Amino acid sequence: MSALLQASGLVLALDGRPVVRHADLALHPGDFVGLLGPNGAGKTTLLRALAGLLPPAAGTVVLDGRPVGDLPEARRARRLAYLPQGAECHWPLAVEALVALGRLPHRAPWASLAPADLATIEAAMRFTEVLDLAGRPVTQLSGGERARVLLARALAVDPAILLADEPVAGLDPGHQLDVMRLLGRRAEAGGAVLVVLHDLTLAARFCRRLVLMQEGRILADGPPAEVLTPDSLRLLYGIDAHIAVEADGLMVVPKGRV
Repeated sequence: MSALLQASGLVLALDGRPVVRHADLALHPGDFVGLLGPNGAGKTTLLRALAGLLPPAAGTVVLDGRPVGDLPEARRARRLAYLPQGAECHWPLAVEALVALGRLPHRAPWASLAPADLATIEAAMRFTEVLDLAGRPVTQLSGGERARVLLARALAVDPAILLADEPVAGLDPGHQLDVMRLLGRRAEAGGAVLVVLHDLTLAARFCRRLVLMQEGRILADGPPAEVLTPDSLRLLYGIDAHIAVEADGLMVVPKGRV
């Protein structure tokens, strides 16, 4: 199966300083991939480059067989949705109006929402279980509700690929499970999902594949049970951890610094 999005030999720099070094990563339909690593490993920078927001110093990012930077912006926005870390809503837009922004790449300037747009918006809200919040100002929502609304906006694009940077950060455990379940359902429906995470157990339980990064390099890429090992966690985070195999996946509990 050909990749929807593929990075090859990717080198990224910020202010002339190398941040990502010779990274190779492919996303295929149905992939649910967790991107893990310590702070400063280059995860967000890699995600921004995959979204076409940061030009590579070397290597390529290919979307639908073409360099992502060569694609017209509207076409790229229709194929790929990026949910940045700590996304906020500062205007009291109604939830439905915010989710409708996801349809902008599909509409001509100043065009009204077509019936197909309205159906996609409703489907995204129903999928993320925020349909009952449609008329509420987004600034009055809880953190968990707002996270699901922002996810609905990304899904309203109807993208083949969803890149999400720490979408569960700051959420309580119940809402973290909700968001991860929704992302998993998106992958099961045929989309490709890449999500940056810090919670090792969430990553191991929900993601089908994990990519480990350290100091800008990809150290491992594979199924959770093969990637999350005592040795890899010592190398990556400098920790000892208890790893248990449960019926629904691995449970990873950090025990202390090595």
